[in-house]
Amino acid sequence: MEKEKNILVVDDDIGLRELVMRYLGQNGFCMAGAGDAQEMRRHLGAHPVDLILLDIMLPGEDGLSLARWVRARGGPPVIMLSARGDAVDRIVGLEVGADDYLSKPFDHRELLARVRAVLRRAQTLPQTGKLFRFGPCILDRETHRLSRNGEVIPLSGAEYSLLTAFVDHPDRILSRDYLVDLLRGYDRDPFDRMVDVRVTRLRRRIEADPARPVYIRTVRGEGYLFTPNGPAT
Repeated sequence: MEKEKNILVVDDDIGLRELVMRYLGQNGFCMAGAGDAQEMRRHLGAHPVDLILLDIMLPGEDGLSLARWVRARGGPPVIMLSARGDAVDRIVGLEVGADDYLSKPFDHRELLARVRAVLRRAQTLPQTGKLFRFGPCILDRETHRLSRNGEVIPLSGAEYSLLTAFVDHPDRILSRDYLVDLLRGYDRDPFDRMVDVRVTRLRRRIEADPARPVYIRTVRGEGYLFTPNGPAT
């Protein structure tokens, strides 16, 4: 039997927090709550957490700073929650390492779908027990770790999924729609820039000069091309 997943809801709105905890709890998840950064860190230090639902607007340290802190430590996936639904906030949330972003007010069924999609993506990451080397980078698909010049580079679950998609399809153009479907698993906004943001983040991790990428290149009008051996000479 599959282990019950542990979700931590970090939101200073007690009413919303309890509503989300009750709804997801009724759908088979083990729920816990926190109202600020201090409570979140205390809970993470004492309990297993498989996913964090993290509000941006928190008292004291905000959610964007906390998402960056979680990602830097290789923590669990993060879904950002925010009453501010404009594109800039959404892109910033993804830039700091969030796995998804949901604007308030949201339909609880959509929240459930996104929670399941993020957890499914984290659970079904391929494990081949092999090392994949390209340039100064090594991707260990048994431990889900990326290193560059011997230094371990933290990746979110979505970033790992994106990199393994490229690794599985070297020297092939992958369309943006294909990558969006891979990373989302539910209906999407056709103007969503999620894939572009994550490709940019991934380039910062593996490229010597992200502005002039060697390994993940843009093919205008078609998608992205991963060339593990670098550009053809």
